[in-house]
Amino acid sequence: MSVVAQILAIVEGLGVAFLGILSAFFFRSPSLRGVFLIEPENQEIVRPWAISYGFSNLAWGTGAIAGVVAVNLGFPEVGRTLVVFVSIATIVRALAILFGDLRYWRLVAPMVLVPALVLVALAI
Repeated sequence: MSVVAQILAIVEGLGVAFLGILSAFFFRSPSLRGVFLIEPENQEIVRPWAISYGFSNLAWGTGAIAGVVAVNLGFPEVGRTLVVFVSIATIVRALAILFGDLRYWRLVAPMVLVPALVLVALAI
């Protein structure tokens, strides 16, 4: 796995994990209302899903980083497979969000772009 692919995979992992932290712990924040589009009157209704989505993203982000760690510990096949799987899953999950509501395009754009760059870097 090239250094560029590793850096991009780490960026992907950190980005997805950061989104997970925001989703799980800060989805009620007024400053993030434009990101998550959750109206104050709906916050308690969506709370279980926001927390679940957040921790899911933490797991996916950890998976991308774990793939890079595996490569550097001498398990290139395992690491590459993990990074590819996480990248494809992140793209699919992001597109599912977008298909659900086009207003999320700002959130979805980096969730598609970075993993797509990871996959391109892995293919080169």
